[in-house]
Amino acid sequence: MIEGLFAPEGGWVVRIRDLSAEDPSAPGAVEEVAGFTSLMHANAFARRYVRDSVERCRVPGAAPEDVAADWHAFGEDAEVDDAGGAAWTSAAELAHFAAHPVPAGSEERDWRSLDPRRDGEDEDVDMGGAEA
Repeated sequence: MIEGLFAPEGGWVVRIRDLSAEDPSAPGAVEEVAGFTSLMHANAFARRYVRDSVERCRVPGAAPEDVAADWHAFGEDAEVDDAGGAAWTSAAELAHFAAHPVPAGSEERDWRSLDPRRDGEDEDVDMGGAEA
């Protein structure tokens, strides 16, 4: 068995950090999404979440460095908790995301379909105010 591939007890956790928060330790600055069944599942969610956040921060015609700066000021970062070097990180792809826009509705932005909070819950539950 590949160590770290399968979820620890309770599943992998992705931490979503609001980059616009003045105090990163303030309530609401970090949200934890638990219940990912594999590291691949958690990494895919984190990647898509950040990709969507970058696109929501994009201003039409902005240069890639401006898109990245706006994301650092107003976006949301996501990271897999306690996965060490096996976790996807936004630093690895932020420059690519900033330079190559993708449209709304793209699979690359569809973090909602990977969200474990949807499993077994009512479909009408608000998913953090995000558009459906």
